[in-house]
Amino acid sequence: MIDIRYSAEVQAAKAAGHALVALESTIITHGMPYPQNVEVAAQVEQDIRDAGAVPATMAVMNGTLHVGLEAEQLQSLGQAKGVAKLSRADFAACLATGGTGATTVAATMIAARLAGIEVFATGGIGGVHKGAETTFDISADLMELAQSPVTVVAAGAKAILDVAKTLEVLETQGVPVIAFGQDSFPAFWSAQSDLAAPLRMDSPSDIAKAHAMRQAIGLPGGQLIANPIPAEAEIASEVLAPVIAQAQAEADAQGVTGKGVTPFLLQRIFELTNGKSLEANIALVRNNARLAAQIARELIVAQG
Repeated sequence: MIDIRYSAEVQAAKAAGHALVALESTIITHGMPYPQNVEVAAQVEQDIRDAGAVPATMAVMNGTLHVGLEAEQLQSLGQAKGVAKLSRADFAACLATGGTGATTVAATMIAARLAGIEVFATGGIGGVHKGAETTFDISADLMELAQSPVTVVAAGAKAILDVAKTLEVLETQGVPVIAFGQDSFPAFWSAQSDLAAPLRMDSPSDIAKAHAMRQAIGLPGGQLIANPIPAEAEIASEVLAPVIAQAQAEADAQGVTGKGVTPFLLQRIFELTNGKSLEANIALVRNNARLAAQIARELIVAQG
C-alpha cells in the first residue's frame, strides 16, 4: 500500500471541502539555490491562500508521499542534496524503495490524482524537445495530461522546447489546450507567440465547468490552461530567441541528453539573461498559482 501523509493544513481543508491546489517540488530542489528556493515556494503557497484556496506541495520523503509540506519539511527539502527528480517512470520505484524525490509535472499529476486534488499550478510543462524527430525526446508530461484528470495551469510549454510539435502531440492525445484571456498560445517567458491556442476561455468559471463536463461524459485525462505571464514581467521573444539558440548549441556541443537537457538550458539562459529569466519564472509561477486557486474554487461550484 502507498503511504500518503497529509499536512495538517491540507487534512483540514479536505475535511472541510475547501479548494485545494497541487504544487510540484522540483522548483524547490532543482529550480534555484537555498534559501531562495524555500522563500519562493512559501510565497507561491501564500498566493494560493490569498486567492482563497489551500496549497498542497507534493514530494516523496523516505518512501512516503507527502501531500502538503509542513514548514520544517519545506526547509529540509530545500536544503537536501541528491534528491531524485521524479516523473511517471520512476515515481513508484522511489516510493517502493524508501527514497526521496521531488515531483515534476507528470509525477505531481499522479500525486494529485491519488490525493483527490483536481487543479495543479506549475511554471511550464515539458514537451517535445527540439530535434525530437531524431532523439525521440518527448516529456512524459504530455502523456500524463492525457491520463490523469487534473487541470494544469502553466504559462505554456517551456520556451526551450519545440512548441509547435508539443501542441501537435497534445492534440493527438486529446488534451484540451485552453489559453486564458487571449487567442495565442503563451510562450512561457513571453506572453504571446505566433501559435494560435486551440481553445480560449476568459473566466475561471468556464475552465472549471469544462473540467467538470469532461468528468460527466467520461473523458480521461486533464486540461492544460495556458496562462500568459504578466506583461510587466515578460521577456520579449526577440530577445530570448538568440539566447535559447546559443544555450541549445552549447548543450549539443557538450553532449547533454535526457533529463539533463532542461536544467542545463535553463541555467545557461539564466546566465545569459543576467538572471532575468529566473525573475520572469517566479512571476509566472505566482500568476499561475493565483489563477489555479480561482479555478479550484469554481470547480467546487461546478461539481455541485
